[in-house]
Amino acid sequence: MKTRFKDIEHLLRLAGLFAAGALVFVLVRATLVPDDFGVYGHYRAGALDDGRAKPVAYAGQAACADCHEDVVTMRADSGHAKVACEGCHGPSARHVDAPDEHKPVRPDGREICARCHAANTGKPRWYRTVAVQDHAGDEKCITCHQPHDPRLQ
Repeated sequence: MKTRFKDIEHLLRLAGLFAAGALVFVLVRATLVPDDFGVYGHYRAGALDDGRAKPVAYAGQAACADCHEDVVTMRADSGHAKVACEGCHGPSARHVDAPDEHKPVRPDGREICARCHAANTGKPRWYRTVAVQDHAGDEKCITCHQPHDPRLQ
């Protein structure tokens, strides 16, 4: 009978290692996973409160349109009609709250335009792209283009 189970010790050691690993996993998980995890599915319920506690940064397109109707009219039939103001000018909720104290960023046209319009192989053929250096050399985009209606001036 002894010869039949002569190698059982290494199997018992292996089973013990698995049991110890499972125990360590359960203890670490119980320590690190917050109590409110899983209340709303595979999320931490407190994350919603954390998000609500952050200050609002973006004002939204309608807030810009309230004061800048001329820009909205200019953009209405341009290629940038669907581009949100804050996509180029950055978060503007502080500007809406205190227009004289907080001015939105006036982006560097060469950098901001190239973000979307620099030629690369990932863009569809119909999308207007340029090789910036070949297209304008060292000139700024606003030399020939108005940002809110980028057709040639």
